[in-house]
Amino acid sequence: MLDDVKADSTRTLSGISSLEALYPVLKREGMGPGWNKPEPSLWPSPRKTLVPAHWSYRTAKAALDVAGRLIGTDLAERRNLILTNPAEGNAYGTSRALVAAYQMVKAHETARSHRHSPNALRLIVDAGPDTFTIVQGEKIRMLPGDVVLTPNWCWHGHANEGDVSAYWIDVLDAPLVQLLEPMFLEYPKDGVENPRGDAHRSPVVFPLAETMARLDAADGPEVELGAPALDTIALHVRRLEPGEATPALRTTASNIYAVIDGEGQSIIDGQVFAWTRGDVFVAPSWREHSHRAQGGRAHLLRVTDEPVMHKLGWLRTPG
Repeated sequence: MLDDVKADSTRTLSGISSLEALYPVLKREGMGPGWNKPEPSLWPSPRKTLVPAHWSYRTAKAALDVAGRLIGTDLAERRNLILTNPAEGNAYGTSRALVAAYQMVKAHETARSHRHSPNALRLIVDAGPDTFTIVQGEKIRMLPGDVVLTPNWCWHGHANEGDVSAYWIDVLDAPLVQLLEPMFLEYPKDGVENPRGDAHRSPVVFPLAETMARLDAADGPEVELGAPALDTIALHVRRLEPGEATPALRTTASNIYAVIDGEGQSIIDGQVFAWTRGDVFVAPSWREHSHRAQGGRAHLLRVTDEPVMHKLGWLRTPG
């Protein structure tokens, strides 16, 4: 039967004598004339499709507090707010490869464990000493300014045994996994892992105190967390002295910034964004950007897909 259909198509094509007659036959066969595309598939420099954007922690925290009254972890896998890039047509990612979100776990609440294909990390913004995550059975305390990793396919859940809600910023490479399609998600049988005890030293946590000590001893204003921290995501903490402006950066990698402390402003592709502690902003691929602290020292966490660009030979800066 299939051979008969192919033979019929071949006979139809053999009798065509004009492009106008050829195009509908190609469309029927699921083929497109490469010479007649309205838009080229290749172009001489990156197209800027996603846009610079900024999200306020103050606003997100207020929204999460409302959500905390209306929805529990029994109804939501994670109580979070997705930071969707506002570019027209975009429905999910903060950048092409990465998505950021604000998350809250209320006092005396648990977010059940799971594991998934995407790599993930979280920057803790506000949390009491009795907030922790469990990664592969290790109980890891989460304190403000700490960065905690949950690499691809690692079990992880969160618990807050204190009296105040905990808030943090998540970043995952889920948009990249969705694009390439190797997405898997799994739950343990018992809901949340039973931790083996507190992990005083773990490769999946970067305590703020240690990061600040590294910056104090560094030759420059920036240190990398891990080398890189995850296969698809690199993390850098940048110190900005009062009034200091960073050199302008333009790269094929996309960069999501989270404000660890301080306040200032960033200029991204000519747009000015003011920020303060806990805020998030994004400089998509090939958008020139620089930062300046205002009123005191500030620290920024830069989350970037540089490892992906580097591995594929696509990491480039002008010049």
